[in-house]
Amino acid sequence: MSRLLRFIPDGGSLVEVTCRTIHSRLLLRPGLSLNEIIIGALARSKRLYGVRLISFSFVSNHFHLLLDVDNACQLARFMGHFNSKLAKEVGRLTGWREKIFGRRYQAILVSSEEAAQIERLAYVLSHGAKEGLVDSPQHWPGVHAVRAMLGEEELKGYWFDRTKEYAARHRREKFDRLKYATQETLTLDPLPCWKHLADEERQRRVAALVAEIEKQAAARREETGNASLGADAILRQEILIASPATRSDRRRPSATRRARTGDNCCVPPTSNSLLPFVRPPNASRRETVTSGFRREAFRRHYLSWVASSIHFIRPHPPGVRRSAQRPEVHVEVYLTGYRHVRSS
Repeated sequence: MSRLLRFIPDGGSLVEVTCRTIHSRLLLRPGLSLNEIIIGALARSKRLYGVRLISFSFVSNHFHLLLDVDNACQLARFMGHFNSKLAKEVGRLTGWREKIFGRRYQAILVSSEEAAQIERLAYVLSHGAKEGLVDSPQHWPGVHAVRAMLGEEELKGYWFDRTKEYAARHRREKFDRLKYATQETLTLDPLPCWKHLADEERQRRVAALVAEIEKQAAARREETGNASLGADAILRQEILIASPATRSDRRRPSATRRARTGDNCCVPPTSNSLLPFVRPPNASRRETVTSGFRREAFRRHYLSWVASSIHFIRPHPPGVRRSAQRPEVHVEVYLTGYRHVRSS
C-alpha cells in the first residue's frame, strides 16, 4: 500500500502531528522520568531543526504536536529525530522490546484562517479532560503545554547521552543518573494568528479556551454520571496492556506455516486453497504421505510446484552451468501437520 505524501505548501504551514503507540498500549503513561525525557527530546529536536512548537499534549497511548514548519523536509527530520529518541527511551523504561509506534506519524495541514488555528489549538489542549481522565487539562500528570501557555510552568527536561553512558560502563565507571545528561529548556512559539498579540493577551485567550474545555468536560460527566479517573489512578495504570477501546480478548489465528527444503531454503507459504485442509485431531503430526498423494489435502500441482521451484532457490556450484547440473533433489514439505518426502 502506498504512503501519503508529506506535502507542505510553499512558505510553510501550521501542521497538527499525531502519533499513536502500537496497539494503543499505555507506553507513554506519565511518570517523572518519562516527562523529563519527553521535554528534553522535544527541546533538543526543536533547537536542531528550527521548527516552531506551538502546543503539545502527551497522553498514555498517543501524542499531538502543533507545529509551524517551513517545508516537508524540516518536518520529517524533526519527527525522525524526536520519535527515534522517544522510542528508544520508552523501550528502555518499560522493557517493551517491540516497536513503540504503530505506524508513521500523521501530519494534517491547518489553514491560515484564525478560526481553524484556534480550533486545533483547543483540540490539542483538551486532551486529558475530553476523555474523562481528569477534570481539567491543568490536572494532567504528564507532559502538557497548557500550564506553560498560561505562564504557570517552565518546561525543563533532560537529554540523556546513552553513548557516553555505554562507554562509561565499559570503563566500569560508576555514575549517577544525570552525569551524562544535559538539561534542556523548551520554549513555545505563538500561534501564527496570535503573533501580533502581547504575551498577557495570549495567556488570557488560552485561559478562556481552558475554561470552555472544563465546562464541556463537566457537562459530559454530568450527562454520563461518570466521575473522572483522576491523576493517581492514571499513574497506577498498567503500562503494557492495550487501551480498553482497542483491546480484543479474541486470539487471532496463527500465520500459515512455511515449507522448507533440506538446505533450509524458504519457499513461499501455503496457498489459501490449502487452508481448509487441516490436520485431523486424531492424526499423527509426522504422518507420511507417499507418492500416491492419497490425501486430498495435498494437491498434486502444489507439491509439483514446490519441487520445480527448488532449482531456482538452491545455489549452483561455481563453474557449473544450470543445464549441465542434474542434482538429486530431496524435498521435505511440511504443510498443515503432514510430511511428503520425494526424491528425484
